[in-house]
Amino acid sequence: MEQRTTRLTLLIDPNKKAVFEHLCAAEDQTPSQVVRRLIRDYIEQRLGRPWKPGESVTDAHPGD
Repeated sequence: MEQRTTRLTLLIDPNKKAVFEHLCAAEDQTPSQVVRRLIRDYIEQRLGRPWKPGESVTDAHPGD
């Protein structure tokens, strides 16, 4: 499991947040779990390969 040592703060519309939290709960997931998965999927999509936990930003070269 990845270490959670930093916080990401974002601003979204309150109605969108409520719908997001409702949908997450319907899947028995926390919003944090879903956001972490979305971020990991985005990283892997941009890299074009699986991301390895512990891989630093200098190790992550798109298209390698």
